[in-house]
Amino acid sequence: MTRLMQKLCAAGFILTALGCANTGSESTTYAPKPVANTEENSRARIHTDLAAGYLELGNYGVALEEAGEALKADSNYAPAYSVMGLVYMELRDDKAAEANLARALRISPQDSDINNNFGWFLCQRKREQESIKYFLAALRNPLYPTPDKSWVNAGMCSRQAGDITAADDYFQKALKVRPGQPQALLQLADMAYKRKSYAEAKTYLTRIQRDVSPTPESLWLALRVDRAMGDRNAESSLGFQLRKNFPESREARALAAGQYE
Repeated sequence: MTRLMQKLCAAGFILTALGCANTGSESTTYAPKPVANTEENSRARIHTDLAAGYLELGNYGVALEEAGEALKADSNYAPAYSVMGLVYMELRDDKAAEANLARALRISPQDSDINNNFGWFLCQRKREQESIKYFLAALRNPLYPTPDKSWVNAGMCSRQAGDITAADDYFQKALKVRPGQPQALLQLADMAYKRKSYAEAKTYLTRIQRDVSPTPESLWLALRVDRAMGDRNAESSLGFQLRKNFPESREARALAAGQYE
């Protein structure tokens, strides 16, 4: 998986917002508006999906072309504006990114994925305080199928802003929704490591290992935790895995240079 794909996954980028319906009487407020299954709408959806795929591959020019084709088919197709906004974010054209994401929200203000994407854009541009309200807006929708991702993003942005207490609260809320949420567990492990609570950090890392394959980030953190705890055998084993499976990663380079912090 490329760094870009990991970043988009962290953002929780998904095109649709269906799923976990609330049984409360207000749930119909958030239900997707009926959309005529017209040829135009189908073309818009197909081109938007293609745009998202090219975005993940880092082929930004083609992604913009596909998003443009989607909007030619349906000029009010909010997900197309959202994808276009994320492409411009990667291109560092912040004015165009914000304009497209804002337009997507004007068309579909309660779309959780679009709110999440807008929040992620703001967070990436060091506008953390602004970003949180969009993550929380995404979470107000009881039909949001992946609320754990917005809780994680709120936590990451709070941590980036230096609000460790809020970050911890958001990560814990992500775990309440999805107990094995790997990004929340990794962030909590890293926070525990930073305050030298090594046993706590190791507990979080063990929970990650139960459900997902190791990443350079998780291996590197686990290695440093074991190093701090004096477990040289575990440290050596993790170092071997990191060098073997991710030889070109920045974590492997840091290991080779002996730069543990």
